[in-house]
Amino acid sequence: MPATHQAPPWATEIKALTFDVFGTCVAWREKVASALASATETKLSSASASNSTSSDTPPSDQVLSRARSLTREDWARFAQEWRRAHGEWTRSFVPGETPWRDTDTFHHDSLVDLLAKWQLDGLFSPSEVEKLSLTWHDLPPWPDTIRGLHLLGSRYHTVALTNANQATLKDLNGQKGVDGSSPLGFQRLLSCDMYRAYKPNPKVYQGGLRDLDLQPGEVAMVAAHLGDLGAAKKEGMRAIYVARPGELDFDADEEKLKKAREWVDIWIDEGEGGMVEAARRLGINVDIDDGEVARVLG
Repeated sequence: MPATHQAPPWATEIKALTFDVFGTCVAWREKVASALASATETKLSSASASNSTSSDTPPSDQVLSRARSLTREDWARFAQEWRRAHGEWTRSFVPGETPWRDTDTFHHDSLVDLLAKWQLDGLFSPSEVEKLSLTWHDLPPWPDTIRGLHLLGSRYHTVALTNANQATLKDLNGQKGVDGSSPLGFQRLLSCDMYRAYKPNPKVYQGGLRDLDLQPGEVAMVAAHLGDLGAAKKEGMRAIYVARPGELDFDADEEKLKKAREWVDIWIDEGEGGMVEAARRLGINVDIDDGEVARVLG
């Protein structure tokens, strides 16, 4: 594949790229499921220790039996339900009507609810639940994310525009690749708590444009979720779709996908290179070495 690509005419008008983060830039499934499974294994291995000095009420035999029955596949389903609950809540959130909760609070509260639903109420102490709820602060980037963001940042202002809160976003922005490479390095962090709204509510995109002091046609939204991109498109922004495993957020029948391909400005399927391919489609030379990218980024 050529290192460069003919950029679309509108690319010359773009000054900033705004990015979804959960699912688009970082992968959550394996990490969240693994954290839940590992915490359970630790709990089970220490449950019978007779010398425990913890003041926490120990789990009941019934809860421990239930926990022992769960497989890694079960915890993957648990993680999916946890993520789905957040998506449903953010989509139903009505600014000014729905009581505000930031992402950390919601992740904590929904974890408590899910543990009860799965008959695991009392398995973890309050402090353990709190620690588990913060797993979303520590998610690994997709293999192409860091290099892709740095390439895109050599030409455009890269901005996180996400339903995470600032605390989560700052932690994720420091995430390095598995090889210890550079962190994500967004040049600006815009989060839902700044606007007291959640994507896909228009207030988030409008607030982002206002804070960037840019017109809608000067910004492209990059996401793995077509609902996010559709909402951005309604505000006049460009839409760049980067497919990620399991992140298609509506019924993926052929007719809906066909229509989405008509309004999405750049469409990158799984296996095509993710963020690096996004840079190539926008006319950036993806064969440039990391040292040169760093020099351009200054």
